[in-house]
Amino acid sequence: MRRIQSVAIANRGEVAVRIIHACRELGIRTVLLHSEADQGTRAYRMADTRICIGPAPTNESYLSIERCVNGALAGKADAVHPGFGFLSENANFAEAVLDAGLIFVGPKPASIRAVGDKIAAKKTIAQAKAPSVPGYMGDDQRIETLVEEAAKIGFPVIVKAAAGGGGRGMKVIRSREEAVEQIASAQREGLAAFGSAIVFLEKYLDHAKHIEFQIFGDSGGEVSYLFERECTVQRRHQKIIEEALSPVLTPELRRAMGETAVRLAQSADYQGAGTVEFLLQDDQFYFLEMNTRLQVEHPVTEMVLGVDLVKAQILNAAHEFRVWPQETLVAHGHAIEARIYAENPYAGGIPSTGKVLGMEWPEGPGRRFETGIEAGDEVTPYYDSMIAKVIVWDETRLRAIKKMKATLAESLVLGVHTNIPLVREMMSHPEFIQGTMTTQFVGSHFPDGLRARERSPVEIEFQNRASNSEFGASSGQAVESRRAAPNVWISSRAWSNV
Repeated sequence: MRRIQSVAIANRGEVAVRIIHACRELGIRTVLLHSEADQGTRAYRMADTRICIGPAPTNESYLSIERCVNGALAGKADAVHPGFGFLSENANFAEAVLDAGLIFVGPKPASIRAVGDKIAAKKTIAQAKAPSVPGYMGDDQRIETLVEEAAKIGFPVIVKAAAGGGGRGMKVIRSREEAVEQIASAQREGLAAFGSAIVFLEKYLDHAKHIEFQIFGDSGGEVSYLFERECTVQRRHQKIIEEALSPVLTPELRRAMGETAVRLAQSADYQGAGTVEFLLQDDQFYFLEMNTRLQVEHPVTEMVLGVDLVKAQILNAAHEFRVWPQETLVAHGHAIEARIYAENPYAGGIPSTGKVLGMEWPEGPGRRFETGIEAGDEVTPYYDSMIAKVIVWDETRLRAIKKMKATLAESLVLGVHTNIPLVREMMSHPEFIQGTMTTQFVGSHFPDGLRARERSPVEIEFQNRASNSEFGASSGQAVESRRAAPNVWISSRAWSNV
């Protein structure tokens, strides 16, 4: 296997920045494959070479196998890293990359087909003798058939896009009357986001926890599990807060779930980073799905284990890596990640777009920030609204919670709304502090986000001055304004994130 000297990144935003950082540390040149809408972004500015692969619509850029492969070839890359989302779990894309003489930084196409497709994974997990949620995975995709199968399973039922992930193409069906509409909606979302309208059905567990296990397989056939992440705090199946490790797993349950994840990966001859997701309800775990890619929340695993999963991916693709022996993996402390979305938490989480006038992340021990946006950049309506991730580590879970709340209180984003106030409120809830929350947590306690509050006279004055560009001319000017009038800025900090 030849050495990797140049990596094409078929992705955008903070994950593209994360891959660029890993490549720089390995002395590898980067080629960013970007859409027209992503010209001038942080990843665009950081990459060594930039290749435009099409306009903003994803089916004409990031979801086009031909354009991504041709872009990688045009940039003279040796390998392609798919990041997460888009084509990252598309076996046809991995195959096309290999057929073009390039290295795919990820599992083999056959492995993706075996476990990455949600329906195929259900069959593979059955062979691995692991429990899975009752459901329907049949080839008959007619809506009338799916409605009948949902009724047989018993409502509530969840319909999921087979090629999906990240909460897209997932709908809860609570009665027969809404089944047709919800199934059709899931099919449309799956087709738009992943190029496939195939769906499957599962019994909807209504008081479960969402626990996922990070696994890694090397080119020599060895697979280890890097413990778990608690991903229970979700809204519309989109994760908001993730932790490592879970506060509820016993050592025995952790071992049983981890070994199940390894068996599944081994049955598919899996190589590279992957995640096996489970639902945990009444002390019984059920296989949910396997993601054949890097996860958004991978930093919390890195923080508690002291590993670098992205560098491991690249080295493994070049056959220059051996997986960490299971007995050497020991977790230390507790890590939490908060996903920062450009949205209005006081208006049901509707996306917020526009120019970012200022951005500041408070550095400190045990704090990590990953973002694809900087002051002066534009948050567009074309892609996912996540603009950053805030990750903290401390010696205990309660101290990590306290550190995250303090870090978010000191974080600043001007020009667009963010969900920072909502995350802080969630982390103050007794259920979260006790670790007893279920996947119903957000729907039960924050169904419409946060209640709007009246702004103080100082905040109103600051808003008016910001609207008149007194603080918005540049990020540098904004920071200087803060230094010149710290009291005004601090009192306006909450408003800036509203």
